[in-house]
Amino acid sequence: MSIDVWFVMLPGVLSLDMTGPAETFVLAGDAFRLHYIGPQPDVPTSIGLTMSGIQPLPERLPEGSLLVLPGVSDSRYQFSTPQALRIQHWLMRLQPAIQRRDITVMCVCSGALLAAKSGLLNNRQCTTHHDVISRLRTAAPTATIKENRIFVQDENIWTSAGITSGIDLALHMINRLCGPEKALSVAREMVVWFRRSGDDPQLSPWLRYRNHLHPAIHRAQDALTAEPQKAWSLPDIAALAHVSPRHLTRLFQTHLGISVRDYLEQLRLAVAEQWLLQGRGVEQASLAAGFSSPRQYHRARQRSVN
Repeated sequence: MSIDVWFVMLPGVLSLDMTGPAETFVLAGDAFRLHYIGPQPDVPTSIGLTMSGIQPLPERLPEGSLLVLPGVSDSRYQFSTPQALRIQHWLMRLQPAIQRRDITVMCVCSGALLAAKSGLLNNRQCTTHHDVISRLRTAAPTATIKENRIFVQDENIWTSAGITSGIDLALHMINRLCGPEKALSVAREMVVWFRRSGDDPQLSPWLRYRNHLHPAIHRAQDALTAEPQKAWSLPDIAALAHVSPRHLTRLFQTHLGISVRDYLEQLRLAVAEQWLLQGRGVEQASLAAGFSSPRQYHRARQRSVN
């Protein structure tokens, strides 16, 4: 069954705030059904193109809907227009369903300001783009605002930082709603490799060691990221990279500054974390990620902390 995703479109919408998450959800296949709604049928975007075919605001949204509030290029002005006021009143009417958690709200960048102006962030934890943090504090004085976060969850309301963080949040929503395999598949298709977590401003292991151009290392990384849980041996990996095990070891140390074993261990830790976030137990998550036991997982996790 598809999940309905509703993008609220206002004049001046930041194109990547909308298209980034939209493309991410589309790549998840038929798991999501996208809708574009707003107070007018044609909307000029931040990059000068006009989007048409915007549907009117529905009186209500189906239970289980995901409502996306993208940012705009000039939030001081564009969130104070008559069109924005219509959206605010519409969001206020949806508040009972949001409070019942029938609807999940996803704010991208300055979209959090629109949610705040509608009262959705009262007494909530949230974040936004660093340039509008101070205005978010004014718009939502009872909110707890987290800085330097990719995204923040408070029950069924999610807020994210600037622009590309909407892709991270969309991947996270796919992970939660469709499972880590689907999220990883979409991330790989987008050459994002894996999502950043909400509390971690750093790059994930799927992306952190990809800033090189060596084809043999990329071949090895492609194989490992596709099946990190597999019982890999160094000769098996080297064979797929078309180099000797000794040469592959030198390449990883020279270009990545990390051993093949440690790189694979970091991937497995990330996979285990995904399973834990899905509610799996430590033993099940450890084995699914490729660790031989929870004890081996805990040792690897301790090494990563140190």
